[in-house]
Amino acid sequence: MIFDYTYLNDFMNKIKEDIDVDTVDFGIHEELIPTMASQVFRFINSDGNIKILDVGCGNGKFLMVAKKYGHDAVGITLTKKDVDVCTELGFVVYEMDQSFLEFENNIFDLVWCRHCLEHSIMPYFTLCGFNRVMKINGILYVEVPLPDTEFDHQYNKNHYSVLGISSWKSLIERAGFTIVDTTVIELRTASNGRDAYFSALCQKQKEFYI
Repeated sequence: MIFDYTYLNDFMNKIKEDIDVDTVDFGIHEELIPTMASQVFRFINSDGNIKILDVGCGNGKFLMVAKKYGHDAVGITLTKKDVDVCTELGFVVYEMDQSFLEFENNIFDLVWCRHCLEHSIMPYFTLCGFNRVMKINGILYVEVPLPDTEFDHQYNKNHYSVLGISSWKSLIERAGFTIVDTTVIELRTASNGRDAYFSALCQKQKEFYI
């Protein structure tokens, strides 16, 4: 059987209609981004400029943090609105799907993927794509919402892969990464109640691409 890639393309275009339907407390995210970034950069412990890919860069909050640390970061997003906002701020941002990266092999020292993998319909494939564009020993930071909190992330229209911790660990390791550290970030907001995210600091140990 020959796979019909036209169907996949049509499907990917169809689910673009699901974008931007999250109910998000941006205040919490604005606090967490610099906190988690400082931990990642402390682990990298590089005095020089590192090349970073921000997956799902949104309006550029992490790009601004990376710039303060003196690092060269580019972003990808699915919306032209975010591209325009980030470009206005002086950043290089592409309208690009996280599962179909249009970059050369082995060029990034760090891939920052915060609250984006849950939007992938095929996270194992997406993680292998991250591996492809990263240098050996490069760092991957992943942060995803956990299922079955009071936020019910698994029911959000544009969340397709809200998995448990063991599933995420398995996929990350199968994609060629060693997990260096993990954290469960537990939050409580006045409006929506308890929430929880899983974060993993990973290192590329082997190539995993065709």
